[in-house]
Amino acid sequence: MDSFIKEPIQKDNSSTKIMIGALIVAVILVFCVIGFMYSRPSVVDIQQKALDSAFRPGSSEFEVLTKKIVLSTDENRLMESPTAMGSIMMSIGGRLKNLTGKTLTLIELNVAVVDMNGKVIRDKNIVVIPKQAEMLADREEIPITVVIEGFKKEDDRANLRWRVTAIKTQ
Repeated sequence: MDSFIKEPIQKDNSSTKIMIGALIVAVILVFCVIGFMYSRPSVVDIQQKALDSAFRPGSSEFEVLTKKIVLSTDENRLMESPTAMGSIMMSIGGRLKNLTGKTLTLIELNVAVVDMNGKVIRDKNIVVIPKQAEMLADREEIPITVVIEGFKKEDDRANLRWRVTAIKTQ
């Protein structure tokens, strides 16, 4: 029995080595995933690149195409609600109809809430196509939803103004 007590107990180092190895592999994988995410262009960068080649106000193509794009407000889809910060948020529903004779692959709109004098209270630029629909063929119509935040209770929200700010066709 004395020999049993006196013998040193040997520790198994193989499980510790496996745990350290697994931890190192996990850290390397996390850094690889983070590196991959940062190496990809952001949605904003991709969107800006697409907008750079679009027709803008001032070009003759833009003027011809915008006359054949119909934007309308859907009164049944207008909503306002208070936010936790004490301001008011508006959800604005509308419709976009393509009568250009071409398939639209990119449309950027400016949606503005104006007062009785036509002065802009708040506005927002949104990319409708390809965000809310992949593309819009001739004679097709799609619903649009825009959320604009930051209104005060005393703001005179008299009307809405829809305006096309960029177009790209196929």
